[in-house]
Amino acid sequence: MRKLSALLLVFGLVAFAGNIYAQDATPDSTNVDDSTEVQAAQPAEEEVAADATPAATDTESGEPEPATGFQVLKEKFIQGSWEFMLPILITLIIGLALSIERIITLNIASVNTEKLLTQIDDRLKAGDVEGAMEVCRATPGPTASVLYEGLKNVKNGPDAVEKAIVSYGSVQMGLMEKGLVWISLIIALAPMLGFFGTVIGMVAAFDNIERAGDISPTIVAGGIKVALLTTVFGLIVAMIMQVLYNYIVSKIDSITNKMEEASFALIDMLIESNAFNK
Repeated sequence: MRKLSALLLVFGLVAFAGNIYAQDATPDSTNVDDSTEVQAAQPAEEEVAADATPAATDTESGEPEPATGFQVLKEKFIQGSWEFMLPILITLIIGLALSIERIITLNIASVNTEKLLTQIDDRLKAGDVEGAMEVCRATPGPTASVLYEGLKNVKNGPDAVEKAIVSYGSVQMGLMEKGLVWISLIIALAPMLGFFGTVIGMVAAFDNIERAGDISPTIVAGGIKVALLTTVFGLIVAMIMQVLYNYIVSKIDSITNKMEEASFALIDMLIESNAFNK
């Protein structure tokens, strides 16, 4: 389910990106071919657009409405060079997919540890080790899996239980941290892609100056603007991914702490219930 959600997110972002560039690539009505079919269809389309589109761009005072933050972001993204904006967008899509998958997985893995320990304690006090193991099997998450491995080794003594808990706890830690290395790579890669686009844009701007033989603001401004936009969006992607990365790491730390506390509590319950002597 979590992989399906991440996949749907990827498809949604790809479709959104395609829509942005499609709007940018749509030719103006003045550049349409003068074919008979287009000339016949154009007046009707203009009439429908005129009737259906309200005057949303103008306020009652006649001034244009201010653009929203999303509209400004979209406009600036389109103005950037697609050769460098596209890799940055791809890193964002991949990073969001990995982060959403990890967040869903960790939320599923988060269980009520106190309730789980209470159920196990009730079974152990009744002398039902198999019942305690069944409770762990029915509970999702790494904490229940670690406790299950410990209960499997009750007959071999407390040292075997502790060893099983430590060994399987390391395995569960590796599973929880799966994909974090790629998220950290995207955090480092996105700004570098932005800086790379900035450098290339500055080189192009100086090439324009060299060809024109004059330092004119109109010649330099366009190239420098595109160059700086790549850095801006690279940093935006890095900031978004850094926030998600820190949230995932804090979630893993929380689950790990609960897992360690539950492991110590299990050994105490086994000693109190004399499970090692049965």
